[in-house]
Amino acid sequence: MPVSTATLGSVSFLSQLFNPDVSSLSCFVHHTKLSTLYSKPSLLRKPSSSSLYHLKVSASSASANPKTDNSQQAEAAVTAILDNSVSTDELKPAPAPARRSADWKAARAYLHSGFIYGGRVEGFNGGGLLVRFYSLVGFLPFPQLSPSHSCKEPNKTIHQIAKGLVGSILSVKVIQAEEESRELIFSEKEAVWTKFSTQINVGDVFEGKVGSVEDYGAFVHLRFPDGLYHLTGLVHVSEVSWDLVQDVRDILTEGDDVRVKVVNIDRGKSRLTLSIKQLEEDPLLETLDKVIPQDGSADSDSLTTSNSSTIEPLPGLDAIFKELLQEDGINDVRISRQGFEKRVVSQDLQLWLSNAPPSDNMFTLLARAGRQVQEIQLETSLDQEGIKKALQRVLERVP
Repeated sequence: MPVSTATLGSVSFLSQLFNPDVSSLSCFVHHTKLSTLYSKPSLLRKPSSSSLYHLKVSASSASANPKTDNSQQAEAAVTAILDNSVSTDELKPAPAPARRSADWKAARAYLHSGFIYGGRVEGFNGGGLLVRFYSLVGFLPFPQLSPSHSCKEPNKTIHQIAKGLVGSILSVKVIQAEEESRELIFSEKEAVWTKFSTQINVGDVFEGKVGSVEDYGAFVHLRFPDGLYHLTGLVHVSEVSWDLVQDVRDILTEGDDVRVKVVNIDRGKSRLTLSIKQLEEDPLLETLDKVIPQDGSADSDSLTTSNSSTIEPLPGLDAIFKELLQEDGINDVRISRQGFEKRVVSQDLQLWLSNAPPSDNMFTLLARAGRQVQEIQLETSLDQEGIKKALQRVLERVP
């Protein structure tokens, strides 16, 4: 069973009784590349006369009847806006300026309602796709495409993928609609999130494919039962492996197939937090008997069976022991055994609470630093909760 960490002073205090919300991790970094690309001025500048497409929204006199989503509510809402905005004669089409004004109001309605629109891909340029919205043409930046396209055709460049999408209908959401600056921006990712995020829960396990790899972790695309990769989540560097990871790129490469566990879903921000290591047994969370066998069966290279009088406490333990003895209900503290792990997770001193409650007024802690492990016995009249609180107070006092 996983345990969680609370850092107090210079010592990490771990217990399965602490279970902070994963979404509160300060080291979770939002993928700003995806959220800012479409707003860069360089992408929205007026193109030269030789440019085939405009990133600014353009009006078109060509008749278009794009397929919209199946939501009757969305259709009714937009229809009402169009009907109320433009007074049309049954025998004459609305003048172009009035039509464009109505379509901008429709775009803002989609933006505020969050409804999904079926937009036809008119073309593409260096930054994304040109998508038809009634008489308007908006922009869908490449980073806002669903990962299903690149995962389906991993050997193609983004521009080759874009060329193949011309003429197709994509389900998109309006994420920016500014008539004055003629900026109409779409996101397929947001539309896909609305559809598929309801199909996942914390604890679900997915096959995934590694997308981009950053200093702080890796983005992994999740494969759904239809065989397509619809959603993307972040595996933070701390969730990649139980081993100490200096560089995520040493372990994960773009295109790698991995299994991941969903550990948090932030539906408000459309974010998924994933873990690779939680699908593997944590070598440092095994039972004490596995780490330091009671019968002394481990080899001499991995176990020291010296009694407490000959075991030198890990650096920092002496001060903690003295403070523990000042706590009411703790009568004695001593090291009973020590051993050595095969791997290093952290060089810092860590204290781990046993899962088992006190028995016969004895309770077990485990101290680790580097590869060294020491078993600590507390003689106490406190219950497990009382021990946890006492240890918290001690760690607050120890520099």
